[in-house]
Amino acid sequence: MIDELISQWMKKTGPDSDVVISSRIRLARNLENIKFTNQASEDELKEVINNVNNLLLNDNKFGLNLLELSNLSQNKKNMLVERHLISPDLSERNINNAVALSSEETISLMINEEDHLRLQVLLPGLQLQEAWDLADKIDDYLEQGINIAFDEKYGYLTACPTNVGTGLRSSIMVHLPALTMVNRVKNFIAAISQLGLAVRGLYGEGTETVGNLYQISNQVTLGRSEDEIIENLIEVTHQIITQERNAREILLKEKEMFLKDQIYRAYGTLKYAYKISVEEAMKLISNVRLGIDLGIIEDVESTILNQLMVIIRPATLQVLKGEEMTIEDRHIYRAQLIRERLQ
Repeated sequence: MIDELISQWMKKTGPDSDVVISSRIRLARNLENIKFTNQASEDELKEVINNVNNLLLNDNKFGLNLLELSNLSQNKKNMLVERHLISPDLSERNINNAVALSSEETISLMINEEDHLRLQVLLPGLQLQEAWDLADKIDDYLEQGINIAFDEKYGYLTACPTNVGTGLRSSIMVHLPALTMVNRVKNFIAAISQLGLAVRGLYGEGTETVGNLYQISNQVTLGRSEDEIIENLIEVTHQIITQERNAREILLKEKEMFLKDQIYRAYGTLKYAYKISVEEAMKLISNVRLGIDLGIIEDVESTILNQLMVIIRPATLQVLKGEEMTIEDRHIYRAQLIRERLQ
């Protein structure tokens, strides 16, 4: 049951996955002659879903399964948010919203979010170019079967002006525990922001940073090609990787006992705690993940952070348990799952 609640891509590693947890490409697209979702009638929104459904029925080239979210409980919708497959905004609509997912959940097509279509490709590690290559193919597939709103001057037309042009957001999720420990992370975020990139929390805009995880994405979608946007983010990501690895070397060289103490205290707490909150668990998991990446902890799989950060979230816990739970009960059940996972 637990394995079913973890996206298959999260069980894999990718290039530079000691620092880069995942790479994501997202494309915003809208259908011609249908108002944006905030102005469209329910019939028009239904028409968007029907267009995608008909396309999948005719030629389901990428093996996407369509889920109408009105058929899911709120916990199951929240669980999809926790797995980064849909946005919090999409989960809150009551009718005429849907998502189409591939079996490994590397492909997610949100329907009737802020835009009619939000295509997302997620891959482990630093694979932005690979994610873009796949997203580009899926985009071509969509355009062959659906009339997409496009203007020769402005590019793809989107509900939010900041997405007009390519409609592309490329992002990486990075794990930066060492930069945090050596008190360089604030300067790092300031430097990244000056490069025209946005730094956000685990679940994107408006969310807080937990477990030393940061999402970094492009802000400009107009006036630059897709290749330029992606190449720029890849270049910056290589700099981030170098800085984090240098900070880890400094910690190992100058503060080895402090580092090992932090890592083993975290490991011990996770292995033996009987109650734990999400916030505390994420902080400790971050330290354990650092210990795994540095070879200090050798008996735990390196993908533990990817998997644990999903199954310990509130909605996923309740879907796994099959019942509504109080906060206290979730703390207890979360600790139990972590103990079992670390055996």
